[in-house]
Amino acid sequence: MITVNYRDPRPVYEQIMDGLRRRIISGVLAPDERLPSVRELAAQLAINPNTIQRAYRELEQSGYIYSVAGKGNFAGHRQEVDAGRRETLLRTLRETARELRWLGVSREELTDCLREQGGNAT
Repeated sequence: MITVNYRDPRPVYEQIMDGLRRRIISGVLAPDERLPSVRELAAQLAINPNTIQRAYRELEQSGYIYSVAGKGNFAGHRQEVDAGRRETLLRTLRETARELRWLGVSREELTDCLREQGGNAT
């Protein structure tokens, strides 16, 4: 279930994107599984359909979902996710790691954090 938090400083469409992205990554939405229509999700969340359309459009540009004319939107396949997203996340991770090091977090703590997430940090 996707929720919108009006106290969250992020725009609503970003919250929807994050919610759908998490559902796809975690496997809650299987590849090729149909997403709710723009109108269905807008009614469910009581928000403007244009907001849902924007989230869907950006998720499609990133490769997380794809659309089929007359059929709707579907969860994408892992290998189809834009390599640019991977690079963006790695850049963010590097920047975050630099800031954490500046704040006094040790390399060992950072390595442990990655290992906790299933990473193979060495």
